[in-house]
Amino acid sequence: MALGQSPASACTRLVYLGPNDNIVTARSMDWKSDIATNLWIFPRGMERNGEAGPNSIRWTSKYGSVIASGYDISTTDGLNEAGLMANVLWLVESEYPLQDRNKPGLSIAAWAQYVLDNFATVEAAVQALRSEPFTIVTDNVPGEERLATLHLSLSDAAGDSAIIEYIGGKQVIHHDRKYQVMTNSPVFDEQLALNEYWKQVGGTVMLPGTNRAADRFARASFYVNAIPKDESPDRALASVFSVIRNVSVPYGISTPDQPNISSTRWRTVADHKRKLYFFESALTPNTFWVDLNTLDFSPETGKVKKLDLGENQDHTYSGNANSAFRDAEPFKFLGR
Repeated sequence: MALGQSPASACTRLVYLGPNDNIVTARSMDWKSDIATNLWIFPRGMERNGEAGPNSIRWTSKYGSVIASGYDISTTDGLNEAGLMANVLWLVESEYPLQDRNKPGLSIAAWAQYVLDNFATVEAAVQALRSEPFTIVTDNVPGEERLATLHLSLSDAAGDSAIIEYIGGKQVIHHDRKYQVMTNSPVFDEQLALNEYWKQVGGTVMLPGTNRAADRFARASFYVNAIPKDESPDRALASVFSVIRNVSVPYGISTPDQPNISSTRWRTVADHKRKLYFFESALTPNTFWVDLNTLDFSPETGKVKKLDLGENQDHTYSGNANSAFRDAEPFKFLGR
């Protein structure tokens, strides 16, 4: 590891706060190999199971969502119909509490989906999560002998943000509109302290340029607030795409001392106001989107649908991809 960053997993998430409630969230997914991502449409009214053994939390989805899966066993990223976005990123320092028999469990693979299914705003989610209604239960990453250690970021249509981590077995919630950026190690408090140094240096004087999490944090923090606050939502999207690409890791990068550096495999950008969810693979030339406004999320007629992105997300889609989704059985979250 280099400065606490796992060589196999890294990501960046940032939130643009524009005029006229023009809020845009972007994230990059960095991983050393294909994580078999596909896009899914989930309607309201789905009966969910936390997949953490006999004492698992259960719920019925209140909001429909569009999500990006990992290995088709987890929700890594998504936007719900109320404009709430959830992203999970790697944090090697994560340490989850022991499962309490008196408290239901929730598979870490379903953590983001639980929030998307149940809440419309960051404030509502944070209020509920503070009471710790479940115990997060982690498991090995598919094909690897290491536990999934993740933290969760939330953003909504009002521009509110929250970062949820488990440090030393305790839940830590950072809730404020100013928390626009999240990367990986070190823990969020330390990232904020490191970023204060770069603020004093000044982004037009010098910015750190490596693929390390702290460097990506500094660049994303500077650029997301330096790009124009454009009245045009399309121009704002273009600016946000340029920032998330700036903090991405070149595909296939490798060095002698770090042969397993993660590459950026895909990026998502969510336009909260217009409820558009954009997807961009590192291996295709096109960016496409899903328009949540025209999807049927009703529990009576809405159906689970899947957009097959292919190996390494190399299937090429362009423009509005709503019609390319196909009916599918929902995947089962990784669990016990």
